[in-house]
Amino acid sequence: MKIQSQNVLDGVNHNTVFMVWNFKENVEIKEAFKNVCKVVINLNHSANTRFPETKASVVMGIGFHAWNLLDLKKPLPKEFEEFQEIVGSKHTAVSTKGDLHFHIRGNYKSFCMDTATAITDALREVADCVEEIHGFKYWDGRSIIGFVDGTENPYGEDRAYFGIIGDEDLEYKGCSYLFVQKYMHDLHAWRNLPVYEQEKVIGRSKYEDIEMSDEVKPTNSHSALANVGDDAKIVRDNMPFGNISTNDMGTYFICYASKFSTVKKMLTRMFVGEPKGNYDRLLDFSFPKTGTLFFVPTFDILDEFSG
Repeated sequence: MKIQSQNVLDGVNHNTVFMVWNFKENVEIKEAFKNVCKVVINLNHSANTRFPETKASVVMGIGFHAWNLLDLKKPLPKEFEEFQEIVGSKHTAVSTKGDLHFHIRGNYKSFCMDTATAITDALREVADCVEEIHGFKYWDGRSIIGFVDGTENPYGEDRAYFGIIGDEDLEYKGCSYLFVQKYMHDLHAWRNLPVYEQEKVIGRSKYEDIEMSDEVKPTNSHSALANVGDDAKIVRDNMPFGNISTNDMGTYFICYASKFSTVKKMLTRMFVGEPKGNYDRLLDFSFPKTGTLFFVPTFDILDEFSG
């Protein structure tokens, strides 16, 4: 029987809701967890029937603490762990708790709202929502700082190779590692930089989205440090979000990977630097407020979890 992965490989949609939930203490959670697994399966089946052309979906990830608390499958996925903060000379990739993560995508905002409501109804008695981010597609796939985001994403067969676990962990073939960070931006400082200086920070031209040659690109540019090689990629689906009037604007970084070690290598290069101290210059303008690793089971495993 063909393995049914969750929709981790879908492209960016126009509207997205990200939700992070933590279980309450001293409450029975197992029945609610079984129920939310059923809800996620049903929501995806419904979306496939009602909106097949839009690739509307919800992806559910489970945190390390919750996996153990719920006494789920053993042995654990090979690279599944509690994310440990990565401390550099100036910036830190913080680690924050998250028991369940939901990545809701749809061209219709109404789908995202109804799906978030169904999940909330299933969890409100046993868990608290600690993050609810409403993301949007900005122009031609640009981040809120004005540069195209996701240019280095893998395509075609490579997308599945880098985004979904294969034969290297047969017990969890078809699953994925999911890592998220909520970044807030100092847009005032960023906009005060001339465009040519912004391009040095990113390592690409702002309007044409052309990568600088290695001879010209600064070694501390984002593209130089966030990319760890053509044989080690991740599937990104970042979305901007924010409140314009208060200047609280950010990017929700989300990636799916067949190996979490790839993500750790990328973060170490960005925050510690390569060589050490040569950190990602973008971090002087973009600050991570969260950082959590989740595991995304296949639909088949979710069905097992639903009891």
